[in-house]
Amino acid sequence: MSEFNIEVLEEKIGKSQTMLKEEMATVRAGRANAALVDKVMVQYYGTPTPLKALANISVPEPRTLLITPFDPKSISEIEKAINIANIGINPANDGKVIRLQIPQVTEERRKELTKTVKHMGEETKIAVRNLRRDANEKVKKLEKDGEYTEDDVKSTLDEIQKLTDKGIKEIDKIIADKEKEIMEV
Repeated sequence: MSEFNIEVLEEKIGKSQTMLKEEMATVRAGRANAALVDKVMVQYYGTPTPLKALANISVPEPRTLLITPFDPKSISEIEKAINIANIGINPANDGKVIRLQIPQVTEERRKELTKTVKHMGEETKIAVRNLRRDANEKVKKLEKDGEYTEDDVKSTLDEIQKLTDKGIKEIDKIIADKEKEIMEV
């Protein structure tokens, strides 16, 4: 007898939320955040390497990111990678460290960022709803195969819906928190 595993669905919804949080961290809200350069890949001796593996990234001031390479020779490659990553900030290097000055975000740009954040949230909600649809189909197939009774199906579908609602509510909270951060002047 096969069975539907609700924990697997819960885990997948959690992963979707984590991915959204990681994506949101890369959205520049006017204050320095090491996550802005999380996706920067540096060509280090011909190998694409994450920036955080090659340098210490700190936030000495609210609008400054300080990147201190472990290998001073890699500074030009790191600078090139930041420019290629197109994060909208020009790196300034003094031979030892790279400084990223985060510009003040205009009201118009804040509104654009808010739309972007809402779009990311919607994409994640769609992913969660797709997980719900797949789970519901599995449960209905188990009923069709005679492995689940009508009561089993009803209670499992209710549980799936509750998990989905909880997941979407959490996504809404993540979006609202990021919007608040973006609109903060």
